[in-house]
Amino acid sequence: MNVDRIELPRPDDWHLHLRDGAALGELVAHSARQFGRAIVMPNLRPPITSVAMALAYRERILAAVPAGLAFEPLMTLYLTPKTTTADIDAAVACPYVHGVKLYPAGATTNADSGVRDLDGVDTVLSAMAAGGLPLLVHAESIDPQVDVFDREAVFVRETLSRVVERHPQLRLVVEHVSTAQAVDWVRDAPAHVGATITAHHLLYDRNAMFQGGIRPHLYCLPVLKRARHRQALVAAATSGNPKFFLGTDSAPHERSTKETGCGCAGTFTAHAALELYAEVFDRAGALDRLAGFASRFGPGFYGLPVATDRVTLERQAWTVPASYPLGALGEGELVPLRAGEEMAWRLVAADAIR
Repeated sequence: MNVDRIELPRPDDWHLHLRDGAALGELVAHSARQFGRAIVMPNLRPPITSVAMALAYRERILAAVPAGLAFEPLMTLYLTPKTTTADIDAAVACPYVHGVKLYPAGATTNADSGVRDLDGVDTVLSAMAAGGLPLLVHAESIDPQVDVFDREAVFVRETLSRVVERHPQLRLVVEHVSTAQAVDWVRDAPAHVGATITAHHLLYDRNAMFQGGIRPHLYCLPVLKRARHRQALVAAATSGNPKFFLGTDSAPHERSTKETGCGCAGTFTAHAALELYAEVFDRAGALDRLAGFASRFGPGFYGLPVATDRVTLERQAWTVPASYPLGALGEGELVPLRAGEEMAWRLVAADAIR
């Protein structure tokens, strides 16, 4: 039966980049229009490494939420070699901090303060396991001998397996899974191990980055993989398995920093995230499972209530703007995924818009 209208409990985004400063207001507005809550990444400059810094950033985000919208940022700390068990104890005691992010040093945007040797933070991981604080992992090897398309599979096999073995009670999220190997590993891992999946990894394989020339706005980390990996991600997202839930990894960069000789990694999807996921589930004949993936499994993993307010999507054609303004005066330009292209689904109502 053809479905033209979907109503869901208001979804949450379990992996989001909001940046800071002049662009914060516009970026918060894009996400708050669709999502009730979001796990906010801490890879600012300087990184968010303490509860005090997280609370200050939270206040800046809340101040940027447009009038009439309800949005709750769920804060995270950036794991560094200098992180202490006292930092973890403070995070566990703070109701606004919901995880600690592991960036292998240099693996992605603003990851230079990350961790090279996980053995050096073993006591910190023990404290997190004891306190029930999740470890959110950018799962890519930083070994220069590892091919860029193999970095996730190698990291999962060689590093995450060891982490789970040493810390069997540690709650862990493999962020933005992009390979069949990571999907299989998460599926077979203990119940307290989960994964987020992005819309762009569900919609595109690596060929898309080179269609008609280099497509810099599809360059992200982890990079898009072969078609078989994309198919494994779609199967996981639409399976109804609560280990897999929505995390956009929407990562905004000004046009000039993407379309340049050494472009930044990141794909901006917050402008149409739910519509993009609806397209994936529609193609797979699994629209009846979208509510679990988008609205229920993430709160279940993080021990938070499912939203009581609702959002509605309709099968309705619309065209994505070629760009959005970025910056307090609109002097910057942000190119979204599907810029200038037609979308099949549209968000038409959200109860949380007061």
